[in-house]
Amino acid sequence: MNNIFNVAVLGSTGYVGMELVKLLNNHPNININFLGSETVTNEYLTNIDGSKVYEKLPKLEKNSLFNPNESDYVFLALPHSVSNKYVKNFHGKLKIIDLSADFRLDNIKEYNYFYGDNHSCSNLLNEFIYGLSEINRNEIINSNNIAIPGCYPTSILLPLIPLFKNNLISHENIIIDSKSGYSGAGKNFDLNNIKSNKEYNFYNYNTNSHRHISEIKQELSKYSKNKKVDFSFNPHILPNFRGMMSTLYCNLNNDVKTDDIIETLKNFDELNPFIKFIGSDDRLDFFSVQNTNFCKIKIFKHYNKNKIILVSVIDNLIKGAAGQAVQCLNISANFDETKSLI
Repeated sequence: MNNIFNVAVLGSTGYVGMELVKLLNNHPNININFLGSETVTNEYLTNIDGSKVYEKLPKLEKNSLFNPNESDYVFLALPHSVSNKYVKNFHGKLKIIDLSADFRLDNIKEYNYFYGDNHSCSNLLNEFIYGLSEINRNEIINSNNIAIPGCYPTSILLPLIPLFKNNLISHENIIIDSKSGYSGAGKNFDLNNIKSNKEYNFYNYNTNSHRHISEIKQELSKYSKNKKVDFSFNPHILPNFRGMMSTLYCNLNNDVKTDDIIETLKNFDELNPFIKFIGSDDRLDFFSVQNTNFCKIKIFKHYNKNKIILVSVIDNLIKGAAGQAVQCLNISANFDETKSLI
């Protein structure tokens, strides 16, 4: 396919925005024709990052100067509650891939509770496809508006939804223990929280009150017969820059064996180029997924035969954000799903 699309990135100087630009710049069917920022203008990205991968790209301009009539796609790597203001202005004029939470939730009341009562176009919520590539691939094809999932939900939903679909695990009393590199908190994160001259820190935060709870519950409920899902969610920040690990403690449904779980996850692996089920004794760690778009999943037997432990690892900046966004573009545009990602 020789189609070349003009693509813009708004919010291109954040951690996710810069990852996006790198991936898009390597894509044979993409021409980056606009780079937007709120903090830096009239400057080249290569002068900010020091990397030659940004050479020959346009100078940074104010996000507000973006003209939607000049691009085929726009990626919004903007903060929550900011993206929707831009979407309101150019919805219907080009294809939108939003990496904020502004269009992930189906219910505006849920959005208001977690993100504030400041959504300017809640009437467009049902215009966006939830961009969990491996689950919603058919809906993403030819879609004009895609909402990229959060990084925690990506690491949690990918192992759980196939098991929900096959009614293999209980939809109640799931324990989710997640750990993220500090890049997930953005460039304004205070490194003094996790590093000192002599030691590294590690802590949990927003236990059972994190914003992503609504997103996780919403998507899991779609695969629960009675729409009821019950889980505990305990996220943590690590002194690593990038990487995310979610450990999931689940109860098996009646007569379900561990081998049934293994077979389902193996099939999930075979159908999806970025899902890797680890059936060997290989260790599951950040090094194996950093700077990749893979989600790796491993199962551990519990001492109780009616329970299992699943571990899922991703790169929070790529599979949890920029990489998944490019994957969605590939699916939407009918390109090879792996373009610029492998």
